[in-house]
Amino acid sequence: MDDNLEWNEKKVSLGNAIIISVVLLIIGVIIGLNWRNLFGNFGPFLGFNVNDSEVDWSSLDDVYNELANTYNGDFSKEDVVEGAKKGLTEALGDKYTVYMDAEEAEQFDDDLHGNVGAGIGVEMGLRDGYVRVLRTLPDNPARKAGILAGDILYKINGEEVYDLSTEEISKRVRGDAGTEVEISVVRDGKEKTFKMVRETINNVSAYVEYDDKMAIVTVTRFDDDTGKIVEGFANEFKDKGVKKVILDLRGNGGGFVTAAKDLLSLWLDGQDILLQKSKHFGDEKMTSNSGKAILKDMETVVLVNGTTASSSEIVAGALQDYKKATIVGEQTYGKGVVQTLHNFSDGSKLKVTTAAWYTPKERSINGTGIEPDIVVERSFEDINAMRDPQMDKAKKL
Repeated sequence: MDDNLEWNEKKVSLGNAIIISVVLLIIGVIIGLNWRNLFGNFGPFLGFNVNDSEVDWSSLDDVYNELANTYNGDFSKEDVVEGAKKGLTEALGDKYTVYMDAEEAEQFDDDLHGNVGAGIGVEMGLRDGYVRVLRTLPDNPARKAGILAGDILYKINGEEVYDLSTEEISKRVRGDAGTEVEISVVRDGKEKTFKMVRETINNVSAYVEYDDKMAIVTVTRFDDDTGKIVEGFANEFKDKGVKKVILDLRGNGGGFVTAAKDLLSLWLDGQDILLQKSKHFGDEKMTSNSGKAILKDMETVVLVNGTTASSSEIVAGALQDYKKATIVGEQTYGKGVVQTLHNFSDGSKLKVTTAAWYTPKERSINGTGIEPDIVVERSFEDINAMRDPQMDKAKKL
């Protein structure tokens, strides 16, 4: 009786093993036969030629089959494929080329359009090894509570987050409107804690303030409607007697290149604003719109700093090349490459570097940035003390 029981157990185990092996083998064959389908539409956006005679995916098949047949843990075909896509982009070593799954793609779109939902109204970034507050937004909880630029994000609701990425900390700061969040920061070596109620963030891409005969236009990002917003301001300048425009691009990390084109079209009438050079798509010039340059004769100063990047640098570089503006502040970030977005049917998205861009005078700024005509520094101490030597200089010019 015992012998029969032992035999039955072995028989069941062997049967299960055969079934599992067959299932995994089928999955492996399906994946193996479909690597080309999985990457056939994916590879070209990364600059890969997926011609069968030039690309051999068999090594990927081998790795997949080995994992499928030997990995001692949960095995998800979907996770493996998603990981392969991410690995394919990361292998390029380009920090701007990124594969995003559906959830990440949705968050990216929200960030790009300023749809941050509810939060406390801070912009943050990695500085000196820590995620710090770069600035607080007007009329939002963080500024009202007393959080300052330069503060290190230390804890959220009592949990230490100082070693997390900017993206992870941002996710934890956000939440439903009306909910409470406790933020602890480190300032001058001391921990300070603030309790705030999350609010829907007022996050327009551009706004204007007036100082006598000067208009100070702040552009925080380049969204679809940014050019239209600033054009609306510009149409009011004559009635307000504006003689000088200060365009503040500090902290603006970029956005849509087409939005930069719309903005530049207020100063440049049908002129080249950049040159794109691409290995796969050739060289192409982008020109400003015609008949929109209502500010072409307006005295203009552009403010920039180390976080002025991408589309912001396109604007500053073009205005500097044509001597349409004086650039004041600190050297810009230096992102002189163009990304193209490709949306996949499953909601995922690929952001891939497809070209390098140059200013109208064919200056490359990638990795170096734009050097201001007049260098003026502004420290965190200046910001927190409400001092702005860069703006002061711009007003005096």
